[in-house]
Amino acid sequence: MARFHTRSMMAAVLAVALSGSLSACGGTSQSSDGDGKRITIGIKFDQPGLGFKQGSSYTGLDTDVARYVAKKLGYSEDQIVWKEAPSKQREALIQNGDVDMVVATYTMNKARSKVIDFAGPYFVAAQDLLVRSDETGITGPKSLDGKKLCSVTGSNSAQRIKQDYSSKVQLMEQSGYAECVTALISGTVDAVTTDDVILAGLASAKGNGQLKVLGTPFSKEPYGIGIKKGDTSMVSKVNKAIEDMISDGSWKKAVDSATKGTGYTPNSEFNPPTKIGDSSWIQDL
Repeated sequence: MARFHTRSMMAAVLAVALSGSLSACGGTSQSSDGDGKRITIGIKFDQPGLGFKQGSSYTGLDTDVARYVAKKLGYSEDQIVWKEAPSKQREALIQNGDVDMVVATYTMNKARSKVIDFAGPYFVAAQDLLVRSDETGITGPKSLDGKKLCSVTGSNSAQRIKQDYSSKVQLMEQSGYAECVTALISGTVDAVTTDDVILAGLASAKGNGQLKVLGTPFSKEPYGIGIKKGDTSMVSKVNKAIEDMISDGSWKKAVDSATKGTGYTPNSEFNPPTKIGDSSWIQDL
């Protein structure tokens, strides 16, 4: 009997240990079990000045905004789990519960707002073109017919060019903007298109003087924080956090840090943003 009792106790201990191990591997990203409390935030890993991973460090405006919002929600920096959120995967990451929010140069538009909710905006950029420094033939989006253009799969930048400006442009899509910059420097493509603040960071960090932002902005790109559809409580809390970040000076400090040395100046007509959470910010494309 004693042997049976000992074996039973050992089996019970093993079962509890196994259960705990499985729980640690699964579950939601927002756990409230003491030291296990975490929030998972999707960011870009390849955008200098915005969302950039270097070793174990995460830097840029998006990460600063994410840290501020997380703190307002009750999470310290070491409770943040950073997850890469490429453009084409952002909605799926939110819908599947792989992240609690996405802060990744995420333009607030109608198509996306059908499947996820947005808080914000926290910054307003504009689409522009990145070209080689000696480029003279490209003067704006209307001069791209017959040119080779690079953008990132899942972004709306290339779609806008083809739809509104240059239907004859030859489009190359890459998984990230770093690949587009490499193609531009090598001469494989003639221009890269996305938001001006992204291009400024890329030119400064990777161009070594070989690249320039054309400086002919042709869209309005309000950056929102993506949240699971229907989570109105979270949207309200995040909107309030963004308002606080702007009002207490943290927003300006973060923007100045993110754009230092790039030669980029945010459009003062829209920055810092007002009417946070207003549906008028949702763009058609």
